[in-house]
Amino acid sequence: MEHVRDVSALPKAHLHLHFTGSMRSATLLELADKYGVRLPEALTDALTSGEPPKLRATDERGWFRFQRLYDAARSCLREPEDIQRLVREAAEEDAKDGSGWLEIQVDPTSYAPRLGGLIPALEIILDAVETAGRETGIGMRVLVAANRMKHPLDARTLARLAVRYADRGVVGFGLSNDERRGMARDFDRAFAIAREGGLLSAPHGGELTGPASVRDCLDDLHASRIGHGVRAAEDPRLLKRLADRQITCEVCPASNVALGVYEKPEDVPLRKLFEAGVPLALGADDPLLFGSRLAAQYEIARQYHAFTDAELAELARQSVRGSAAPEGVKAKLMSGIDDWLSGPAA
Repeated sequence: MEHVRDVSALPKAHLHLHFTGSMRSATLLELADKYGVRLPEALTDALTSGEPPKLRATDERGWFRFQRLYDAARSCLREPEDIQRLVREAAEEDAKDGSGWLEIQVDPTSYAPRLGGLIPALEIILDAVETAGRETGIGMRVLVAANRMKHPLDARTLARLAVRYADRGVVGFGLSNDERRGMARDFDRAFAIAREGGLLSAPHGGELTGPASVRDCLDDLHASRIGHGVRAAEDPRLLKRLADRQITCEVCPASNVALGVYEKPEDVPLRKLFEAGVPLALGADDPLLFGSRLAAQYEIARQYHAFTDAELAELARQSVRGSAAPEGVKAKLMSGIDDWLSGPAA
């Protein structure tokens, strides 16, 4: 029988993981107790039951509810040791899932008020990433993300900051939050600053809105990767463009279903994107809220989309190719993928 190798043993890169959303449930409950934070009932129920909260972000009210839960969790990160713990545990969870390279996405603006300002916040995060990578053996870097809900001038400030720390572990620049708000072109100067500073461009697009948002990311922000990008499946010409230019889409199947982008796991157009030749990097997005981590995304591809082990191995290769990992790290991961595929099936 096919499909029997352990996907958690498959070497891979993880390119779509948000900072607060990477937290373990138990850690959030401990920190909330430590700081006397009253978490929303929907969140505490989910954390204690192990079932993700019921979310649907396909309208603005649903997105607001999702953001409220996320903000409540973020409010529990108050001290440098909280940041260090979160990063270390994220690396440990990724290591268990076979990740050899992790690019964690963060908007340091969100943590600056409690950590002494924007620069100290980013430095604390980068120091934590360096330490966690060393202790776990995972290559780990940071993608600084601007917020679509804020002014484009704020994004330019973040882009300059990201470039300043390119030699300290920042590898890319992103744009997150509700893509229905804020036109991509409004952030073009921020992305130009990031690109000129040697950072890869990885804005969110093609999740809550359709193919047009992916085209905007390509045309206005010169994206080298797209956060999500699944809605590109609705436009054959766009699929060909992504495939021809080998633009990696960071697809997060469990997240897509949890937020109501698709009704069921089998509705996520993984197979269509893959067979069109669009490079994919499966990601967990926000495991804290969506209830599953990296290896589970590969299980979704296997269980609901009939990906063979050879195809899962190719997904892993695509994640590595789309990463900012040094060539030596990429070569090691690629070799490990080949070993996984050629090894005995359980």
